[in-house]
Amino acid sequence: MFDWIAENIGTLLVSVILAAAIVLTVIKLIKNKKSGKTSCGYSCSHCPLSGSCRKPK
Repeated sequence: MFDWIAENIGTLLVSVILAAAIVLTVIKLIKNKKSGKTSCGYSCSHCPLSGSCRKPK
């Protein structure tokens, strides 16, 4: 088993880093949604879907 880990350490490290980045991104999106922030961070007046967005609190 240790041989397999030693052979695949690079793949394992990259996978852990990517998984952590995804988890942190999802957490940030959830926090932003709960606080009423927009997901894109830009003005809604230029967005073609501005009518379908929920209004900020």
